[in-house]
Amino acid sequence: MPPDALAATDVFDRILAAPGPLVALQAPDLASLVDQFRLVARRSGQAVYLWRNAEGLVSLRDAQMRVPGCLRLGDALRYILQSLHFGVYLLDMPPGVPSATDGALLRQLARTSTGHVRRVVLIGASASLLATFEDDVVQVDADWRSRTAAPRLRDGRWIV
Repeated sequence: MPPDALAATDVFDRILAAPGPLVALQAPDLASLVDQFRLVARRSGQAVYLWRNAEGLVSLRDAQMRVPGCLRLGDALRYILQSLHFGVYLLDMPPGVPSATDGALLRQLARTSTGHVRRVVLIGASASLLATFEDDVVQVDADWRSRTAAPRLRDGRWIV
């Protein structure tokens, strides 16, 4: 596997291992990371979605599949809240502060525990937005160069 793919798999694993459902992702090259997540989703068969303003909620595994009725952020958040299945939802946050409704839905997602893994990953979220969640959001840094420990091979997978 190329280093980018290994790094993306590592970031994906850290997102899944996060103790809570709300994750803030810091990434120096977002477009490349999303492309790598697309490969991870296709290889693993995992349900990974990306929400972008004006595009809506789209499956990364099945590129042509758009989730109907999820064009706006609030609609996508309601869909995520009602989902009863495993899923990783990457939200490319629009600049500025979200509406009061969207903020309330994000707080509800952060505090909701389910019997299945559900991760809501905020990409490009402002520091002021993240401050409103206090300890309910887990920070994940996708810049593998900033990590100090050397990766090692365990059970056929690279870990740090």
